[in-house]
Amino acid sequence: MGHINFRRHYSRDSLLQMLVLAALLITIIILQWDLVYDVYFRDQLTRLGWIINGVILVLFFIGMFRIVITLISYIGEESAMICFIRNQQKWPDRDPMKGIGSGHLIAQRYRVLKRLHESHTPINQNALAATLVASESTRNSLAKFINNTLILTGVFGTIVSLSIALIGASDTLENAVSATGMGMVIHGMSTALSTTITAIICYIYFGYFYLRVTDAQTNLISGIEQITATQLLPRFQVQTDNVLYEFTGLIRSLQSLVGQMQNSQTSLAEAEERMMRILEQYKENVGHLDERMETIIRQLRLGFRLRDEE
Repeated sequence: MGHINFRRHYSRDSLLQMLVLAALLITIIILQWDLVYDVYFRDQLTRLGWIINGVILVLFFIGMFRIVITLISYIGEESAMICFIRNQQKWPDRDPMKGIGSGHLIAQRYRVLKRLHESHTPINQNALAATLVASESTRNSLAKFINNTLILTGVFGTIVSLSIALIGASDTLENAVSATGMGMVIHGMSTALSTTITAIICYIYFGYFYLRVTDAQTNLISGIEQITATQLLPRFQVQTDNVLYEFTGLIRSLQSLVGQMQNSQTSLAEAEERMMRILEQYKENVGHLDERMETIIRQLRLGFRLRDEE
């Protein structure tokens, strides 16, 4: 049985890292609340900054929710693979699906191979692997979209905020002293700073765990393909190399049998020659016995003075 090289608790570790980093960020926000308040809430003449930051956070939390759901799903898949490997190690001749739900990927792969084996259909592992990769890649479509969009929302907020600042600067220039125009400049710069900071922090946090979930997906698919190649295919598919090896062994056995038959034939030929010699000796002895019987008969006739029969 081949060694399965995959990280057995990668998804669980990723989820724990997410919780730890989230707790760390919340702690930093609480400790630096005065700075956060100055950047996000002070000198906000309009709700534009709140709206843009809100959109960024909504996209961020939707994507993180999808990542958490995917990681939880992969934790179950990894547990099913661990159970499968344990069953194979303990009971290699029994059903390895004991304790594994039918909805898990390893159970689906086992059923597909078993069905192909029972229908005497050739098994193409490359096609099965490509199908699994295509199926699992759809799980990360939303997360991939949000990962590519987050940084753009920050840029969009910066551009809009700078536009507001320019409007305020224009009002200031038109009126020598304009408190409203200067306030708009400060408000625009503050909004640009806050949206940029929000987008960058969300992008870095989300991008890291997006990479973690894609790595967990790759780790899971790699483990399934290793199990298929090392444990399932030898069970359900007759490999060409195995056939050639068994056929070579059969030929060797036949060669040994032919050698034994040749030895037996030689022994039979020798036995036949011995039998022929014995028969010849028997014929010779029988011939001499007839001559001796005739001699005895003549002697008896002479002794009892009997007439010779014509």
